[in-house]
Amino acid sequence: MEAEAAVMERGGGRDNCRVGVGHNNKIGYVKKVISKKRKLMRRIIKQAAAAVPIMPMSLQLQQLFDSCLDVFKGPATIPAPNDVHKLCTILDNMEPEDVGLSSKLPFFKPTNMVRGNPRVTYTTIYQCDNFSLCLFFIPATGVIPLHNHPGMTVFSKLLLGTMHIKSYDLVDPINLDGSVPCSQLRLAKLKADRVFEAPCDTSVLYPTTGGNIHAFTAITPCAVLDVIGPPYSKKDGRDCSYYKDHPYTASNGEAALTTEDSDSYGWLEEIEMPENSQMDGIEYLGPQVIEPTC
Repeated sequence: MEAEAAVMERGGGRDNCRVGVGHNNKIGYVKKVISKKRKLMRRIIKQAAAAVPIMPMSLQLQQLFDSCLDVFKGPATIPAPNDVHKLCTILDNMEPEDVGLSSKLPFFKPTNMVRGNPRVTYTTIYQCDNFSLCLFFIPATGVIPLHNHPGMTVFSKLLLGTMHIKSYDLVDPINLDGSVPCSQLRLAKLKADRVFEAPCDTSVLYPTTGGNIHAFTAITPCAVLDVIGPPYSKKDGRDCSYYKDHPYTASNGEAALTTEDSDSYGWLEEIEMPENSQMDGIEYLGPQVIEPTC
């Protein structure tokens, strides 16, 4: 997956308008002639900068960013329905090219199979205390295992590829006193269990509804754009938990559901972080967003 850093077409990222200049380490020989060092360095930097074209700004991505600044107001807030509709409309109209991607890139060829463990790669377009914009690159057969988004509203847009999504909502997310139920298995309602193919509508999950606990399994190589508000923060109590799902059966003296209803429920067991949840981070090199000036 490391070789697929090229999935982000060369261009300007946030604080990285001249990507690569700072990584040219083959210039030690200039120490031999101190008087020529500055002139040579200027020439190297000029040549390197010219070789890395700056990707033009994406109007769709900028519109998404500007709207996120207005919509996400910090922890414990959920976007209003009209704001949800606004973000979904923008995301539904976004194309891979808006974040510097193309279906012609080698990574996204349906026949591209990764040998060994198909690790997921991610890159952060932008992040602040109120929201983050992230891209996830999932190779064929790659998995983002069942996990939650505590206190978050998440918009997921499948930009490229075909993937299976399974999601649940806990039936008893919290007790009446605000504490989390201590039972090892917790009843959850199945919200989605189907295949999605790009282009498709944006999916939205809320802190306790909409499929807050979900898993992705790539059928072909995929790219997913996530808008998360607020972002994960362990210090603020928004740490990620992982789950294993089990078929529904009546337990603990509960009345059994009908066969039809039981197919819509399952038991979730919280587990340690799975080995296949490890991801590789890469630098974002797509179109940059412009932050408002004070």
